[in-house]
Amino acid sequence: MKTGIATVSISGNLEEKIETIAAAGFSGIEIFEQDFIADVRSPRVIGERIREAGLEVMLFQPFRDFEGLPGALRAKAFDRAERKFDVMQELGCDLMLVCSSVHSEALGGIDRAAADFAALGERAASRGLRVGYEALAWGRHINDHRDAWEIVRRADHDAIGLILDSFHTLGRGIDTESIRRIPGERIFFVQLADAPAIEMDLLYWSRHFRNMPGEGDLAVTDFMRAVMATGYAGPVSLEIFNDQFRGGSPDTIAQDGYRSLIALMDEVRRVEPEAAPEIRPLPKPIPVRDTAFVEFAAQGEELAALESLLESLGFRQVGRHVSKHVTLWQQGAIRIVLNAETTGHAGTAWNARGPTVCDIGLSVGSAADTVTRATALGAKTFSQPLGPGELPIPAIRGLGGSVMHFIDDGALSQVWDVEFLSEDHAGQDAGLTRIDHIAQTMSYDEMLSWSLFYTTLFDMERAPMVDVVDPDGLVRSRAIATPAGDFRITLNGAETRRTLAGSFLAEGSGGTVQHVALATDDIFSTAKVLREKGFPVLQLSPNYFDDLAARFEIDPSMLERMREANILYDADSNGEYFQLYSQPFARQMFMEIVERRGGYSGYGAPNAPFRIAAQKRHQKQKG
Repeated sequence: MKTGIATVSISGNLEEKIETIAAAGFSGIEIFEQDFIADVRSPRVIGERIREAGLEVMLFQPFRDFEGLPGALRAKAFDRAERKFDVMQELGCDLMLVCSSVHSEALGGIDRAAADFAALGERAASRGLRVGYEALAWGRHINDHRDAWEIVRRADHDAIGLILDSFHTLGRGIDTESIRRIPGERIFFVQLADAPAIEMDLLYWSRHFRNMPGEGDLAVTDFMRAVMATGYAGPVSLEIFNDQFRGGSPDTIAQDGYRSLIALMDEVRRVEPEAAPEIRPLPKPIPVRDTAFVEFAAQGEELAALESLLESLGFRQVGRHVSKHVTLWQQGAIRIVLNAETTGHAGTAWNARGPTVCDIGLSVGSAADTVTRATALGAKTFSQPLGPGELPIPAIRGLGGSVMHFIDDGALSQVWDVEFLSEDHAGQDAGLTRIDHIAQTMSYDEMLSWSLFYTTLFDMERAPMVDVVDPDGLVRSRAIATPAGDFRITLNGAETRRTLAGSFLAEGSGGTVQHVALATDDIFSTAKVLREKGFPVLQLSPNYFDDLAARFEIDPSMLERMREANILYDADSNGEYFQLYSQPFARQMFMEIVERRGGYSGYGAPNAPFRIAAQKRHQKQKG
């Protein structure tokens, strides 16, 4: 399968776009006319440069306002087309996109349009070129792919075919099943884009809010299943108009685009294998059993402070690495690794950020399958020289400079026995059982990339976006979780450094983990033990608990226990949620203790403003 992307989808000049698109792994490129016009090189030189980069010039676009014009306007449209044909031949591109007309003087009529395209087909064929017709969702007379196909069918010319764009079909709510009736050989090109579900003008929605397949809410998989069922065997390309992407990293956007196409076509193959027999099989999205470990890079005084915090949480040091300055702390099924190495990945992370979560380990069914799927989606493998007694645990580079290791039931499951010398420090645990979720912070512009990374690699589902109100701005938050909740991530996008999330981001280098939530089956018993151990609990405003009494039917005695222990509360129709936070430590990281009752699957979002306000009060008190 050939994959492509329109140059309009990423920022930069044409040369920068060529380099970025080639590096991301695409097969080809759609030349957006404005990018070509702005370049000082000749069409022939540009075409040679694209092929030198290992890319194919798949499509030249867009040619506007062609069909249905009267008199002199019609003649002028054909003259314009001839000039574009000259450019295409110089570029070495044989296919031009003609989008349905929005011209104020364009006349309607299927037969009139078909006649225009039949004539254009003759001119194109004489040059060895082809023309694809696309129905714009806001076209003056043609805004439905079914009508565009009827025009192509009646034009009845080998050089005239249909171009399908998922946004124009799905944005208008057109039934994708209608695509299955189109002969695959008459479809010349397929463009893909997703978009969030927003009620607004179609043109504005399309020009500003498109995103990669899997990042929005449109049924792009259903669209592509219908396309592949026709027997279509041509390129699959991205055409993305997005203000956020235009100001973002072109490398990241291109990599996201490639990842989204590979994941989409893999899903099509799995859901409707007979429609996509040529798609290379991949391991299915990986189920995650749980978080195997969280590793902190820490040195000096910060290392000692982190050890003290873990002790106050009821963790015990149960192992010391056989060859490195690394210790293992455990409670229940929770493993925390403290890495004080000055070299390797942990040393690099420390130098960039200070104390930080530098590595996350996940328990999966097959570590090999996880890496295979990840690399097919464009992820890079991670490795560093092994020390004495170390196992080669499969790993990839995540986003924001992070690393993820994968442990399965094979020999890798023995890593704790093989790499660590057992220690048995006495102490009472606090009833913490497992890692409930991990919260990662990034800039708002990066949220779609992080979400796509997780949902294409793992068997995870996105929750709706939530606005978290910080006293100094807004933070966007989105939760991603496995179906059973065995692995949960919350992504928090900061738009300004004045927010708690933004200042955390500004003090480090790239997005990373800001807090880890630890589960307990009895938060009141846990709170009692933590208090005895000197856990630095975050102090909440008394007004918060007064408000709880007004919002929820809570037994007064329980409310008083919550007040005394600084436990926050939320509930929905499925269950209840209790939260307890540590004071900020080590560059504004913090720990959270949670108890879920019933079927509550949220994260206490209504409590976030009060938690953030308390954290900022604490910071101000510390000067």
